Amino acid sequence: MSRPTRRQVLYGSAASLAGVVLTAPVAHADGTVARSAERAATRSADGHGHPAAGGHSGSGHDMPEPEPFDEMYQGRHIAGWPADSGDSPGGQRGHGKPAQRLAGPHDGMDFVVRIDNDDLHVMRNADGTWISLVNHYEKFSTPHALARAAVRGLQGADLVPVITG
Repeated sequence: MSRPTRRQVLYGSAASLAGVVLTAPVAHADGTVARSAERAATRSADGHGHPAAGGHSGSGHDMPEPEPFDEMYQGRHIAGWPADSGDSPGGQRGHGKPAQRLAGPHDGMDFVVRIDNDDLHVMRNADGTWISLVNHYEKFSTPHALARAAVRGLQGADLVPVITG
């Protein structure tokens, strides 16, 4: 019984690796379809993670505007409203203070979210989910759920404003 040479082992390994690389896209596509169907079937109660939980279809064209919010959460004042509706839903900057812009116009932003009157930069993904600079790798179905998660993520720290321009 002879032992395989290093060359035979390397060729065998290369052939196996090539087989895995060539079949991976097919296996990945099958898994993606299965995961998409599974996600569509499940709904998250806290609005976290799944676009379907917030009523978003994921098509990008018929996604409803998220609802404005203004509340105290874990001792922090969080508020959010559509960016095109002015500085705040009622013309006030929370707690009865007169309207006043801190960050300037919110060009390119769909929705304004503030934590203790400091702007939290939020972005809407193509699938209708939302991310922020605090939770950049975690998706949320609504800006309200995103703001609450940002408060938890800050753990009492102040939100540092983003300076652009």
